[in-house]
Amino acid sequence: MTTFLLAVDNPDRWPLQIPGVEIVAARKYLADPAYAQPRRYKVINMCRSYRYQSVGYYVSLLAGARDHRPLPNVSTILDFKSQSIIRSVGGEVDELIQRSLHPLQSDRFTLSIYFARNLAKRYDRLCRALYNLFPSPLLRAQFARDGAGRWALANISPIASSDIPADHREFVREAATAYFSKPVFARKSRKTHRFDLAILVDPAEATPPSNERALRNFEKAADALGIATETITADDYGRLSAFDALFIRRTTAVNNQTYRFARKAEAENMVVIDDPLSILRCANKVFLAEILSRHGIAAPRTLIIHRDNLESVPDTLGLPLILKQPDSAFSHGVVKAADRAAYLTKIEELLQGSEMVIGQEFLPTPYDWRVGILEGKALYACRYYMARGHWQIYNHEKKGRDFTGNADTLAVEDAPPAVIDTALRAAALVGNGLYGVDLKEVDGKPIVIEINDNPSIDAGVEDDVLRDRLYEQIMRVFLRRMEAKR
Repeated sequence: MTTFLLAVDNPDRWPLQIPGVEIVAARKYLADPAYAQPRRYKVINMCRSYRYQSVGYYVSLLAGARDHRPLPNVSTILDFKSQSIIRSVGGEVDELIQRSLHPLQSDRFTLSIYFARNLAKRYDRLCRALYNLFPSPLLRAQFARDGAGRWALANISPIASSDIPADHREFVREAATAYFSKPVFARKSRKTHRFDLAILVDPAEATPPSNERALRNFEKAADALGIATETITADDYGRLSAFDALFIRRTTAVNNQTYRFARKAEAENMVVIDDPLSILRCANKVFLAEILSRHGIAAPRTLIIHRDNLESVPDTLGLPLILKQPDSAFSHGVVKAADRAAYLTKIEELLQGSEMVIGQEFLPTPYDWRVGILEGKALYACRYYMARGHWQIYNHEKKGRDFTGNADTLAVEDAPPAVIDTALRAAALVGNGLYGVDLKEVDGKPIVIEINDNPSIDAGVEDDVLRDRLYEQIMRVFLRRMEAKR
């Protein structure tokens, strides 16, 4: 069971009592060997200052070294000092900032954020978003209008407990009490679980990597191994450090919240699948094209297209040809150019968003292989058939039965050995995580189309052979990795 430590400068002068939270002097936490023991602590750093090499700084630094999941961690403390980071993350929530502050008549506004909340409920969404970007118990966000009249985040910094107005203290106590009593901190399960696993999903995603039945199967497999699970969403970023591991089951990308979650989990010394390096490598088709070529793994004839060579590409690859934006996924951002005019139109559109675009020869086949791989071991082999009347597995212009083609799953040992071997070699170039390697067979030869992190695992498709054993195998990897970290 997790014990929550509130590290403060002077417990005798600390103004707030929070149920279920142990208050400890910061210097005692740093010096007393009892707090260096391998217990499940979570340290809430409420020191007056987080200045570099101050007592507050060392509380977060040593809590991280002790795997006590500090709030804030050292990375957040350093982010407070960087105006460039403050400006960049302000851009991430710009629409929410404009919507939340639109009614104000002034040119400046200060928002106090107490455990992700504000006294005025109308600012709760903005508070949560900023807390997710700068996880810290007490925050002060300052906004100013720019020359165009738009609001911008000018600064964000921690609030010292001594700066909490007297008439705000009761609200802060209530907000803190609610924060510590959330389900992740007080589980209702009757069983004793050794570890806590967060499964990140997006309820609004049309084609998530796992359907609802698969998610329940993951939970069932985890429970049997003594792992408690909770599905979380983007709003739970600030709670992430309360878990031992993160399993990402929403479509990943470098420029969305999945990468930020993976980075934070890794910084908190959590087990995470998919890890940020795997996301970074698989998300960019330019990287994959280069690494497959370097290691002599068969792939479609591929060119990296930029403005200096775009005219010659059709002559080299032939027509029709395939164009992919570098961060394409699930057939989004992948187009076929049937003739030169269509090619020139489509390549201009794609180059508006990226300096480089992938061009590949068109290899029509009735189906694609996907081999699911975890830690260098093949888990499943699927054949995904093209959507009806379409050249891809997914036809994003259609709905219902015409949206995607059929699929069948084979036991790994029943799939062509060359397909499995090529997939394993390709995945090893990316890392030791969970991957789906897509291949085509052309004249009996396997050709790697791409390597995906966060591959599809749907109940009724990828689990058709292994059934419950598929989910158990994946959860066992989490268990082994969490045990190793502990």
